[in-house]
Amino acid sequence: MDIEQTPGFRERVAKHAALADAGRLRIVDLLTVGDLSPTELQAELGMPSNLLSHHLRTLEGAGLVTRHRSEGDRRRSYLRLADGALHGLVPGIGHDARRVVFVCTANSARSQLATALWSRASAIPSASAGTHPAERIAAGATAVARRHGLSLGKSSPRRLDEVLGQGDFIVTVCDNAHEELAGLGRVHWSVPDPVRRGTDEAFEHAYEDLSRRVGDLAGRLSVA
Repeated sequence: MDIEQTPGFRERVAKHAALADAGRLRIVDLLTVGDLSPTELQAELGMPSNLLSHHLRTLEGAGLVTRHRSEGDRRRSYLRLADGALHGLVPGIGHDARRVVFVCTANSARSQLATALWSRASAIPSASAGTHPAERIAAGATAVARRHGLSLGKSSPRRLDEVLGQGDFIVTVCDNAHEELAGLGRVHWSVPDPVRRGTDEAFEHAYEDLSRRVGDLAGRLSVA
């Protein structure tokens, strides 16, 4: 079994293991709001002191929690979340990208919306293209973008071979395009075609789906 064993990956494994206990997860929940002393934690959780001590040692060992002495009563200590304790806990892989190219079949709705959303979420350049481009951008796509304060610009749908460059990070946002490209895309998002239904609701659903996915991916890509 080929599993990544970099120090950063092992650190994530240790944190997930530490959080896989209901009591420890509740301690971390409480510490996301503010610092607490062991006595305050014990009162909040109704947990025996020896069990609480075990959980705190585990959380400290995993790098999730730190403690420091009170400036008022030096016999007292406070626990807090370690800086960046929860960073990287959401599963995912980081990538480098020179440019992100969003691809669907017609390049008339989903890929256009994704590109506009990307320009608002990341400084990495982006473009869009279609495997079989339409003549114009769908009116529903323009309308939903306008409702959300987003501009699709004045570009017309373009063919993928006219847009694609070496080192581009390809994201297919259409099942047909993904299957036609047979693995050329680095990432695939199975977003239903709003043009097929043609309703405001369908375009809103596509916009919301793409907006969430763009936000998630933007945090995982670095400029190549």
